Amino acid sequence: MRLVIRPDPEAASRYIAEYIVDRINAFAPSADRPFVLGLPTGSSPLLIYRFLIAAYNAGRISFRHVVTFNMDEYIALPRDHPESYHSFMFSNFFQHIDIPASQVHILDGNPPDGDYAAECARYEAAIRGVGGIELFLGGVGSDGHIAFNEPGSSLASRTRIKSLAPETRRANARFFCGDINAVPRMALTVGVATVLDAREVVIVATGASKASAIQQAVEGSVSHMCTLSCLQMHPCSLVVVDEEATLECKVKTVNYFRGVEQTAQQASEMQEKQDGLVHTPPRLHALNTNIAAATAAAEDGELTPDSMSSRISPSPKLKMLSVRSATIPFALMRT
Repeated sequence: MRLVIRPDPEAASRYIAEYIVDRINAFAPSADRPFVLGLPTGSSPLLIYRFLIAAYNAGRISFRHVVTFNMDEYIALPRDHPESYHSFMFSNFFQHIDIPASQVHILDGNPPDGDYAAECARYEAAIRGVGGIELFLGGVGSDGHIAFNEPGSSLASRTRIKSLAPETRRANARFFCGDINAVPRMALTVGVATVLDAREVVIVATGASKASAIQQAVEGSVSHMCTLSCLQMHPCSLVVVDEEATLECKVKTVNYFRGVEQTAQQASEMQEKQDGLVHTPPRLHALNTNIAAATAAAEDGELTPDSMSSRISPSPKLKMLSVRSATIPFALMRT
C-alpha cells in the first residue's frame, strides 16, 4: 500500500484525476482492448469526476473505449430516483463525457423477479467477460468500509446483498434530506475479493472523519472490521488523502510515506534524464529502491526499513523500484 498526502481535498482529487487520465492514455484503449475502470459514488469522488470532465472537455482524454463497473447500488430504490447510484453516476459523470451507455455497468437494485443472487452472479460474470478491472477507484467510509463491505464483511466476499450498518445509513441520510428512515437498509455491492482482483486499486479519503479509518488501514493489521485494510495485501494499491485524514496516524508513519514519495520523485527525475524524456508512460510499478534514502529525506524519528518490513533489492539501472511496504507510481509523481 502506498499513501499519498496532499494539502486538501481539491489537491487530492486533482492528483487522482490526473493519475487516471495518464493511466488511460498510456493504456491506449481500443474497441478490442478497452480500459476497464471501477467507480464509486458518494461525496468523495465528486471532485475527481469534475476534474475528469474538465480533462475531457479540454480534449486530454476520451472515454469512448472505457468500460466501467460501479461498486454498488441500493436495493428497491427506483433507478430514476435522484439518489439511486444510477442517477448519481449519469448526472455527475457519464452524461458529461463520451462513454457509450452500453459500456456502463451498474448493479440493478430492482432485478427481474427480485432475483438478487442472479444479478450478483451476472455482474461478476460481466467483469470476468471483459478481462477484469484494470483500475478500481473507491472511497472509504468513516468505519473503514470500501464499497458497502461493512465491518465484519468477509475478505473473500464477492458481489452480493449487504445490510447497511446504522453508521453508514446515518452518514448517507444527508442525501435523503437528513431522514435516515428514507435511506435503504440493503444494497448490492461488489465484494472485497472483487476489489482485490483489480490490477490497481486507488482510494480517496479526505477530512477528519476518515482519519480513524485511515489509521486502522495503514497502521493496523488486516481485519474484516476495517475492510480498507485489505489493500495491505494488494500489490498495486494507492491511498490518496488530505492532511486532515492523517490526523490519527503516527508522525513517523506520515514522515515515512512523505520520504518514500520524495525518493520516488528523485528516481523518476534521474530516469527521465537517462532516457532523455520529458514524461515517461505512467504505470504503477513495484519499485526496487533504497529506502535508506527515503529515511534520510524525512524528519527524525521516521519509521525504519526494519520496522516497516521493507527489505530492498537495489537496481543499478533504476528501471524499476520495489518496496514491500509501498508501491509507487514510478513516472507519475505529482507535486
